Amino acid sequence: MPVSPGRRAAFAVVRRTLEEGAFADRALHGEARALEPRDRALAKRLAFGAAQYRGTLDWVVARHVSRKLDPPVRAALHLGLYQLLFTEVAPHAAVAEAVELAKPNPGAKLVNAVLRKVQRQGLELPADDTPPGAAIRHGHPEWLVRLWWDWLGPEETRALLAADNEPAELALRVNTLVAADVPLEGRREDDALVVDGPLDVLASELYKTGAITPQSRASQRVARAVDPQPGERVLDLCAAPGGKTTHLAALMRAEGEVVAVEAHPRRAEALRRQCERMRATNVTVHVGDAREPLAGPAFDRVLVDPPCSGLGTLQSHPDLRWRASPEAIERLRTEQEAIVAAARAVLAPGGRLVYSTCTLSPREEVVEGDLQRTYPHRDGTDGFTIVTADG
Repeated sequence: MPVSPGRRAAFAVVRRTLEEGAFADRALHGEARALEPRDRALAKRLAFGAAQYRGTLDWVVARHVSRKLDPPVRAALHLGLYQLLFTEVAPHAAVAEAVELAKPNPGAKLVNAVLRKVQRQGLELPADDTPPGAAIRHGHPEWLVRLWWDWLGPEETRALLAADNEPAELALRVNTLVAADVPLEGRREDDALVVDGPLDVLASELYKTGAITPQSRASQRVARAVDPQPGERVLDLCAAPGGKTTHLAALMRAEGEVVAVEAHPRRAEALRRQCERMRATNVTVHVGDAREPLAGPAFDRVLVDPPCSGLGTLQSHPDLRWRASPEAIERLRTEQEAIVAAARAVLAPGGRLVYSTCTLSPREEVVEGDLQRTYPHRDGTDGFTIVTADG
Protein backbone atom coordinates (compact mmCIF):
# COMPACT_ATOMS: atom_id res chain seq x y z
CA MET A 1 0.00 0.00 0.00
CA PRO A 2 1.18 3.57 -0.56
CA VAL A 3 2.71 5.35 2.43
CA SER A 4 1.45 8.82 3.32
CA PRO A 5 3.96 11.66 2.86
CA GLY A 6 3.75 12.55 6.55
CA ARG A 7 4.64 9.03 7.70
CA ARG A 8 7.42 8.75 5.14
CA ALA A 9 8.97 12.00 6.39
CA ALA A 10 8.57 10.89 10.01
CA PHE A 11 10.29 7.59 9.20
CA ALA A 12 13.21 9.46 7.62
CA VAL A 13 13.54 11.60 10.75
CA VAL A 14 13.41 8.61 13.10
CA ARG A 15 16.03 6.78 11.01
CA ARG A 16 18.34 9.79 11.09
CA THR A 17 18.02 10.15 14.86
CA LEU A 18 18.79 6.46 15.38
CA GLU A 19 21.49 6.01 12.74
CA GLU A 20 23.21 9.40 12.63
CA GLY A 21 22.42 10.86 16.03
CA ALA A 22 20.58 13.72 14.31
CA PHE A 23 18.42 16.09 16.34
CA ALA A 24 14.76 15.33 15.64
CA ASP A 25 13.71 18.98 15.32
CA ARG A 26 16.51 19.79 12.86
CA ALA A 27 16.00 16.62 10.84
CA LEU A 28 12.27 17.34 10.63
CA HIS A 29 12.95 20.81 9.21
CA GLY A 30 14.79 19.23 6.30
CA GLU A 31 12.59 16.20 5.71
CA ALA A 32 9.20 17.93 6.00
CA ARG A 33 10.04 21.29 4.45
CA ALA A 34 8.20 20.64 1.17
CA LEU A 35 5.13 18.93 2.67
CA GLU A 36 1.62 20.33 2.77
CA PRO A 37 0.69 21.71 6.23
CA ARG A 38 -1.44 18.69 7.16
CA ASP A 39 1.29 16.21 6.21
CA ARG A 40 3.94 18.32 7.94
CA ALA A 41 1.87 18.34 11.15
CA LEU A 42 1.53 14.54 11.02
CA ALA A 43 5.25 14.11 10.40
CA LYS A 44 6.08 16.31 13.39
CA ARG A 45 3.65 14.53 15.68
CA LEU A 46 4.96 11.08 14.80
CA ALA A 47 8.66 11.95 14.64
CA PHE A 48 8.61 13.89 17.92
CA GLY A 49 6.53 11.21 19.63
CA ALA A 50 8.87 8.42 18.57
CA ALA A 51 11.83 10.48 19.81
CA GLN A 52 10.18 11.31 23.13
CA TYR A 53 9.20 7.71 23.87
CA ARG A 54 12.39 6.11 22.50
CA GLY A 55 13.22 4.40 25.79
CA THR A 56 9.66 3.12 26.18
CA LEU A 57 9.58 1.82 22.62
CA ASP A 58 12.91 0.03 23.08
CA TRP A 59 11.47 -1.54 26.25
CA VAL A 60 8.48 -2.82 24.25
CA VAL A 61 10.69 -4.09 21.41
CA ALA A 62 12.88 -5.98 23.90
CA ARG A 63 9.81 -7.84 25.16
CA HIS A 64 9.15 -9.21 21.66
CA VAL A 65 12.55 -9.40 19.92
CA SER A 66 15.75 -10.99 21.22
CA ARG A 67 18.10 -10.17 18.34
CA LYS A 68 19.78 -6.99 17.15
CA LEU A 69 17.70 -5.06 14.63
CA ASP A 70 18.78 -3.25 11.50
CA PRO A 71 18.26 0.51 11.90
CA PRO A 72 15.38 0.78 9.36
CA VAL A 73 13.58 -2.13 11.06
CA ARG A 74 14.00 -0.54 14.48
CA ALA A 75 12.79 2.81 13.11
CA ALA A 76 9.70 1.21 11.54
CA LEU A 77 8.91 -0.59 14.80
CA HIS A 78 9.29 2.63 16.79
CA LEU A 79 6.99 4.50 14.44
CA GLY A 80 4.34 1.77 14.39
CA LEU A 81 4.44 1.12 18.15
CA TYR A 82 4.22 4.81 18.97
CA GLN A 83 1.04 5.09 16.89
CA LEU A 84 -0.50 1.97 18.43
CA LEU A 85 0.30 2.87 22.03
CA PHE A 86 0.07 6.64 22.21
CA THR A 87 -2.17 7.97 19.41
CA GLU A 88 -5.67 7.59 18.02
CA VAL A 89 -4.33 6.74 14.56
CA ALA A 90 -6.25 3.87 12.93
CA PRO A 91 -4.33 0.71 13.95
CA HIS A 92 -4.55 -0.92 10.51
CA ALA A 93 -2.95 2.15 8.90
CA ALA A 94 -0.22 2.33 11.55
CA VAL A 95 0.69 -1.33 11.07
CA ALA A 96 0.42 -1.53 7.28
CA GLU A 97 2.43 1.61 6.58
CA ALA A 98 5.13 0.72 9.11
CA VAL A 99 5.57 -2.61 7.34
CA GLU A 100 5.81 -0.85 3.97
CA LEU A 101 8.41 1.54 5.34
CA ALA A 102 10.57 -1.37 6.52
CA LYS A 103 10.64 -2.94 3.05
CA PRO A 104 12.65 -4.21 1.21
CA ASN A 105 14.51 -5.22 4.38
CA PRO A 106 13.63 -8.83 5.31
CA GLY A 107 12.91 -7.51 8.80
CA ALA A 108 9.61 -6.16 7.45
CA LYS A 109 8.09 -9.56 8.35
CA LEU A 110 9.20 -9.12 11.94
CA VAL A 111 7.74 -5.59 12.01
CA ASN A 112 4.44 -7.01 10.82
CA ALA A 113 4.47 -9.81 13.42
CA VAL A 114 5.33 -7.58 16.39
CA LEU A 115 2.89 -4.82 15.53
CA ARG A 116 0.01 -7.21 14.86
CA LYS A 117 0.67 -8.98 18.15
CA VAL A 118 0.61 -5.68 20.06
CA GLN A 119 -2.49 -4.62 18.14
CA ARG A 120 -4.21 -7.91 18.96
CA GLN A 121 -3.15 -8.37 22.58
CA GLY A 122 -2.56 -4.81 23.72
CA LEU A 123 0.21 -3.83 26.12
CA GLU A 124 0.14 -2.59 29.70
CA LEU A 125 2.91 -0.17 30.57
CA PRO A 126 4.24 -0.07 34.14
CA ALA A 127 2.52 2.17 36.67
CA ASP A 128 4.23 5.50 37.31
CA ASP A 129 4.30 5.17 41.11
CA THR A 130 8.06 4.54 41.16
CA PRO A 131 10.88 6.21 39.23
CA PRO A 132 11.60 3.13 37.06
CA GLY A 133 7.92 2.74 36.18
CA ALA A 134 7.49 6.46 35.53
CA ALA A 135 10.56 6.45 33.28
CA ILE A 136 9.06 3.77 31.04
CA ARG A 137 5.50 5.05 31.13
CA HIS A 138 6.45 8.66 30.31
CA GLY A 139 9.47 8.12 28.07
CA HIS A 140 12.28 9.71 30.12
CA PRO A 141 15.65 8.33 31.26
CA GLU A 142 15.46 6.91 34.77
CA TRP A 143 18.29 9.08 36.12
CA LEU A 144 16.34 12.21 35.18
CA VAL A 145 13.11 10.91 36.70
CA ARG A 146 14.98 10.20 39.93
CA LEU A 147 16.53 13.68 39.92
CA TRP A 148 13.12 15.36 39.62
CA TRP A 149 11.47 12.83 41.97
CA ASP A 150 13.90 13.77 44.76
CA TRP A 151 13.78 17.50 43.98
CA LEU A 152 10.11 18.15 43.17
CA GLY A 153 8.35 15.13 44.64
CA PRO A 154 6.44 12.30 42.90
CA GLU A 155 3.25 14.21 42.02
CA GLU A 156 5.04 17.21 40.52
CA THR A 157 7.42 14.92 38.66
CA ARG A 158 4.62 12.91 37.07
CA ALA A 159 2.92 16.13 35.95
CA LEU A 160 6.19 17.46 34.50
CA LEU A 161 6.91 14.18 32.68
CA ALA A 162 3.46 14.19 31.12
CA ALA A 163 3.74 17.83 30.09
CA ASP A 164 7.11 17.19 28.39
CA ASN A 165 5.32 14.91 25.91
CA GLU A 166 2.66 17.45 24.96
CA PRO A 167 3.06 19.78 21.94
CA ALA A 168 4.71 23.08 22.79
CA GLU A 169 2.61 26.21 22.40
CA LEU A 170 3.48 28.44 19.45
CA ALA A 171 4.83 31.59 21.06
CA LEU A 172 6.23 34.56 19.15
CA ARG A 173 7.82 37.80 20.25
CA VAL A 174 6.46 40.93 18.65
CA ASN A 175 9.48 43.08 17.84
CA THR A 176 8.66 46.59 19.01
CA LEU A 177 11.56 47.97 16.98
CA VAL A 178 9.44 47.17 13.91
CA ALA A 179 5.80 47.15 15.04
CA ALA A 180 3.82 47.48 18.25
CA ASP A 181 1.31 44.88 17.07
CA VAL A 182 0.85 42.34 14.30
CA PRO A 183 -2.24 41.01 12.46
CA LEU A 184 -2.24 37.54 14.03
CA GLU A 185 -4.89 35.96 16.24
CA GLY A 186 -3.70 34.91 19.65
CA ARG A 187 -3.17 35.73 23.31
CA ARG A 188 -0.85 38.67 24.06
CA GLU A 189 1.39 38.77 27.14
CA ASP A 190 3.79 41.73 27.16
CA ASP A 191 5.75 41.27 23.90
CA ALA A 192 4.74 37.61 23.65
CA LEU A 193 1.97 36.41 21.34
CA VAL A 194 0.70 32.85 21.72
CA VAL A 195 -0.74 32.08 18.31
CA ASP A 196 -4.05 30.34 17.79
CA GLY A 197 -3.78 27.62 15.15
CA PRO A 198 -0.92 26.64 12.84
CA LEU A 199 1.54 29.13 11.36
CA ASP A 200 4.61 28.59 9.20
CA VAL A 201 6.61 31.23 11.03
CA LEU A 202 9.77 31.17 8.91
CA ALA A 203 7.76 31.57 5.68
CA SER A 204 5.75 34.49 7.06
CA GLU A 205 6.29 37.98 5.69
CA LEU A 206 6.11 39.22 9.28
CA TYR A 207 9.14 37.09 10.08
CA LYS A 208 11.05 38.26 7.03
CA THR A 209 10.50 41.91 7.95
CA GLY A 210 11.56 41.33 11.56
CA ALA A 211 8.15 42.05 13.08
CA ILE A 212 8.05 38.63 14.79
CA THR A 213 10.42 35.92 15.90
CA PRO A 214 9.73 32.55 17.53
CA GLN A 215 10.60 32.69 21.22
CA SER A 216 8.98 30.98 24.19
CA ARG A 217 7.24 33.03 26.84
CA ALA A 218 9.75 31.77 29.41
CA SER A 219 12.68 32.91 27.28
CA GLN A 220 11.12 36.34 26.92
CA ARG A 221 11.15 36.80 30.70
CA VAL A 222 14.95 36.84 30.67
CA ALA A 223 15.50 40.21 28.97
CA ARG A 224 12.80 41.72 31.15
CA ALA A 225 14.67 40.49 34.22
CA VAL A 226 17.79 42.24 32.91
CA ASP A 227 15.62 45.38 32.58
CA PRO A 228 18.03 47.27 30.29
CA GLN A 229 17.51 51.01 29.97
CA PRO A 230 18.03 53.13 26.84
CA GLY A 231 21.57 54.49 26.73
CA GLU A 232 23.10 51.81 28.96
CA ARG A 233 25.97 49.48 28.16
CA VAL A 234 24.83 45.84 28.32
CA LEU A 235 26.80 42.59 27.90
CA ASP A 236 25.16 39.41 26.61
CA LEU A 237 27.35 36.33 27.04
CA CYS A 238 26.78 33.20 24.90
CA ALA A 239 24.40 35.25 22.79
CA ALA A 240 23.55 33.15 19.71
CA PRO A 241 21.04 32.57 18.22
CA GLY A 242 19.98 36.04 19.37
CA GLY A 243 16.43 35.89 20.70
CA LYS A 244 17.38 37.43 24.03
CA THR A 245 19.98 39.73 22.43
CA THR A 246 17.46 41.34 20.12
CA HIS A 247 14.90 41.54 22.92
CA LEU A 248 17.41 43.49 25.01
CA ALA A 249 17.88 45.85 22.06
CA ALA A 250 14.13 46.31 21.67
CA LEU A 251 13.65 47.09 25.36
CA MET A 252 16.40 49.71 25.00
CA ARG A 253 14.67 51.16 21.90
CA ALA A 254 18.02 50.50 20.15
CA GLU A 255 19.62 53.28 22.25
CA GLY A 256 22.88 52.51 24.04
CA GLU A 257 24.97 49.41 23.32
CA VAL A 258 24.54 45.65 23.60
CA VAL A 259 27.78 43.71 23.24
CA ALA A 260 26.88 40.15 22.26
CA VAL A 261 29.63 37.57 22.79
CA GLU A 262 29.59 34.29 20.87
CA ALA A 263 32.48 31.85 20.66
CA HIS A 264 31.64 30.13 17.37
CA PRO A 265 32.24 32.21 14.21
CA ARG A 266 29.38 30.67 12.22
CA ARG A 267 26.92 31.17 15.06
CA ALA A 268 28.23 34.71 15.47
CA GLU A 269 27.54 35.40 11.79
CA ALA A 270 24.02 33.99 12.15
CA LEU A 271 23.59 36.27 15.17
CA ARG A 272 24.61 39.29 13.08
CA ARG A 273 22.00 38.36 10.47
CA GLN A 274 19.39 37.95 13.17
CA CYS A 275 20.18 41.42 14.55
CA GLU A 276 19.94 42.89 11.07
CA ARG A 277 16.56 41.24 10.45
CA MET A 278 15.26 42.43 13.82
CA ARG A 279 16.68 45.95 13.33
CA ALA A 280 18.71 45.70 16.51
CA THR A 281 21.12 48.38 15.37
CA ASN A 282 22.71 48.92 18.78
CA VAL A 283 24.14 45.36 18.96
CA THR A 284 27.85 44.71 18.46
CA VAL A 285 28.74 41.05 17.96
CA HIS A 286 32.06 39.96 19.44
CA VAL A 287 33.57 36.57 18.63
CA GLY A 288 35.28 35.33 21.77
CA ASP A 289 35.28 32.99 24.74
CA ALA A 290 32.69 34.01 27.33
CA ARG A 291 34.98 32.61 30.05
CA GLU A 292 37.47 35.41 29.35
CA PRO A 293 36.63 38.85 30.81
CA LEU A 294 36.02 41.38 28.03
CA ALA A 295 38.42 44.32 27.95
CA GLY A 296 37.06 47.85 28.05
CA PRO A 297 34.63 49.87 30.16
CA ALA A 298 32.44 48.10 32.70
CA PHE A 299 28.86 47.16 31.88
CA ASP A 300 25.72 48.40 33.56
CA ARG A 301 24.04 45.02 33.11
CA VAL A 302 25.29 41.56 32.18
CA LEU A 303 23.24 38.62 30.95
CA VAL A 304 24.83 35.18 31.37
CA ASP A 305 22.94 32.66 29.25
CA PRO A 306 25.47 29.80 29.30
CA PRO A 307 25.41 26.35 27.72
CA CYS A 308 23.11 24.13 29.78
CA SER A 309 21.44 20.73 29.70
CA GLY A 310 18.26 22.19 28.16
CA LEU A 311 16.00 19.99 30.29
CA GLY A 312 13.28 22.64 30.32
CA THR A 313 12.80 22.45 26.55
CA LEU A 314 11.90 18.78 26.05
CA GLN A 315 8.60 19.62 24.34
CA SER A 316 10.33 21.29 21.40
CA HIS A 317 13.59 19.27 21.57
CA PRO A 318 12.17 15.78 22.09
CA ASP A 319 15.37 13.73 21.94
CA LEU A 320 17.42 16.02 24.19
CA ARG A 321 16.43 13.88 27.20
CA TRP A 322 18.42 10.98 25.74
CA ARG A 323 21.52 13.12 25.14
CA ALA A 324 21.83 14.62 28.63
CA SER A 325 23.56 12.85 31.51
CA PRO A 326 24.61 13.59 35.10
CA GLU A 327 28.25 13.63 33.98
CA ALA A 328 27.52 16.18 31.26
CA ILE A 329 25.70 18.38 33.79
CA GLU A 330 28.77 18.42 36.03
CA ARG A 331 30.95 19.47 33.08
CA LEU A 332 28.45 22.19 32.21
CA ARG A 333 28.43 23.46 35.79
CA THR A 334 32.18 24.02 35.66
CA GLU A 335 31.82 26.03 32.46
CA GLN A 336 28.87 27.99 33.87
CA GLU A 337 30.86 28.97 36.95
CA ALA A 338 33.74 30.21 34.79
CA ILE A 339 31.42 32.35 32.65
CA VAL A 340 29.77 33.86 35.73
CA ALA A 341 33.21 34.76 37.13
CA ALA A 342 34.07 36.56 33.88
CA ALA A 343 30.73 38.38 33.99
CA ARG A 344 31.29 39.62 37.53
CA ALA A 345 34.74 40.89 36.55
CA VAL A 346 33.26 43.38 34.05
CA LEU A 347 30.07 44.36 35.91
CA ALA A 348 30.00 47.95 37.09
CA PRO A 349 29.48 48.59 40.82
CA GLY A 350 25.76 48.64 41.48
CA GLY A 351 25.08 46.90 38.17
CA ARG A 352 22.79 43.94 37.56
CA LEU A 353 23.75 40.39 36.65
CA VAL A 354 21.12 37.98 35.34
CA TYR A 355 21.87 34.27 35.06
CA SER A 356 19.53 32.29 32.84
CA THR A 357 19.29 28.64 31.80
CA CYS A 358 16.57 26.78 29.89
CA THR A 359 16.78 23.82 32.25
CA LEU A 360 15.29 22.37 35.41
CA SER A 361 18.42 21.07 37.09
CA PRO A 362 19.45 22.27 40.57
CA ARG A 363 23.13 21.49 39.92
CA GLU A 364 23.12 24.15 37.21
CA GLU A 365 22.04 26.96 39.53
CA VAL A 366 25.43 28.57 40.13
CA VAL A 367 24.32 32.09 41.13
CA GLU A 368 22.50 33.18 44.28
CA GLY A 369 19.90 35.94 44.09
CA ASP A 370 16.25 36.52 43.27
CA LEU A 371 15.04 33.31 41.66
CA GLN A 372 12.33 32.82 39.04
CA ARG A 373 11.38 29.45 37.61
CA THR A 374 8.90 28.38 34.98
CA TYR A 375 7.67 24.82 34.50
CA PRO A 376 5.95 23.27 31.48
CA HIS A 377 3.26 21.64 33.64
CA ARG A 378 2.56 24.78 35.69
CA ASP A 379 3.11 27.61 33.24
CA GLY A 380 2.50 26.05 29.83
CA THR A 381 5.90 27.22 28.56
CA ASP A 382 9.52 26.09 28.67
CA GLY A 383 11.18 25.32 31.97
CA PHE A 384 13.57 28.16 32.76
CA THR A 385 15.70 29.19 35.73
CA ILE A 386 16.38 32.92 36.00
CA VAL A 387 18.45 34.42 38.84
CA THR A 388 18.92 38.16 39.30
CA ALA A 389 21.84 39.43 41.40
CA ASP A 390 22.92 43.01 41.96
CA GLY A 391 26.60 43.85 41.69
